[in-house]
Amino acid sequence: MNSYDLIIIGGGPAGLTAGLYASRAKLKTLLIEKKAAGGQIATTEHIENYPGFAQGSGQELVKIMEEQAARFGAEFLAAGATAVDFSAQEKIITTGKGEFRAPAVIIATGCSARRLEVPGEKEFIGRGVSFCATCDGAFYEDLPVMVVGGGDAAVEEALYLTRFVEKVYLVHRRDALRATKIVQDRVFNNPKIEVVWNSVVEELQGDELLERVVVRNVKDGRKTEIAVNGIFIYIGFLPNTGFLAGQIRLNESGYVVTDDRMETSVPGVFAAGDCREKLLRQVVTATGDGATAAFAVEKYLENLR
Repeated sequence: MNSYDLIIIGGGPAGLTAGLYASRAKLKTLLIEKKAAGGQIATTEHIENYPGFAQGSGQELVKIMEEQAARFGAEFLAAGATAVDFSAQEKIITTGKGEFRAPAVIIATGCSARRLEVPGEKEFIGRGVSFCATCDGAFYEDLPVMVVGGGDAAVEEALYLTRFVEKVYLVHRRDALRATKIVQDRVFNNPKIEVVWNSVVEELQGDELLERVVVRNVKDGRKTEIAVNGIFIYIGFLPNTGFLAGQIRLNESGYVVTDDRMETSVPGVFAAGDCREKLLRQVVTATGDGATAAFAVEKYLENLR
């Protein structure tokens, strides 16, 4: 019987922390993750702002978290959640590997990269279009590339790419970056990076592989072709909550609405990490959410007995 005390959907920092806390509290815990554990953090080359982890990659931090959760008995299932039924006290999670049941569920599905939705983007995915510089940067050694975005992720990945590439065009729709000041300074002092201000991507062009990107200046409307062989897109994220529609309350952007105990609109269902409505989405806030959610689950289950 595939029955547990708690099922966690999502294996990023929030889900792994929840798994650690719940299994340590002697709850029979299943963590469902369709990809490798870690979520977005697994593709991050440098972690600088997670307390106690002075330096290292996201993969290294995730490995530690996963080992901690497994040490206390958390079980892991490599599968995607395709549907849920929260209508009864016993919640049902449907996956490609069967149905699983538990009176408590934590949603920790995180977010996925937002796409440009311009001509050529879909056609060149895997042939010049990427959403992960850490994964694909080495493929563009000594070639020109483009990064789209102005936040911390875009700026940090542009810096990372300078290890391999000939040049990085950093395209941002405004006249000032949104990234923190310390990483902005690194960009402005790096001779391999050219910032293309007040511009948006209009089209991706090429034959078999990406060869050029058409950008439009939002102030004067002028279009320019920039020759690049790769484009890395960091323009925000969308919550991975589509499978929850009609089951719990989501806000207008699709993020799960919770209270400060991580409780959703359905008793016994909690949410943690980047998929929930919140001010700051960082590893440290995800782990805090995960710990809070697991503790709240423990209290919820005690009241059921």
